[in-house]
Amino acid sequence: MMNNNVKKYEAVDTLGRTSVELVVKVYDGAIASLKQAAGAYQKGQTKEGYDSIEKAKKFVVHLYTTLDEDKGQDIARRLSQLYAYVIEKLNIVQATKDLSLIDDSITVLSNVREGWDQLAGQIKHTTAKTENEPHQEKPVRGVSFSI
Repeated sequence: MMNNNVKKYEAVDTLGRTSVELVVKVYDGAIASLKQAAGAYQKGQTKEGYDSIEKAKKFVVHLYTTLDEDKGQDIARRLSQLYAYVIEKLNIVQATKDLSLIDDSITVLSNVREGWDQLAGQIKHTTAKTENEPHQEKPVRGVSFSI
């Protein structure tokens, strides 16, 4: 029952968000899963750590597979390389339990997440500014309308 309520909340939480804000949420999920993995491994809970790494990898794979190389060009290519790097490091963590690689992955993802978050803020600011501009009457072939 509780899990069902959480899923409903998460579904509602995504409504009304921009695609950039949703990307930030995916980064948040990956980072949270990595923190859970680190905590589990530190407590000797190998299975939980492994499972949390798997969850984090799913988030990163989602980011990777949704890249639009036609639109993103060089940025998409660089992000693709970055995601491949993180997934490789997480595979090594699962084999060796080297927690420093979790920290490295969190740092990499957090830095990129920060850039996406700044972009989301700029989009919100621009959208709010545009919505608050006064409407002007524009004549079109003798008819006026507000834009």
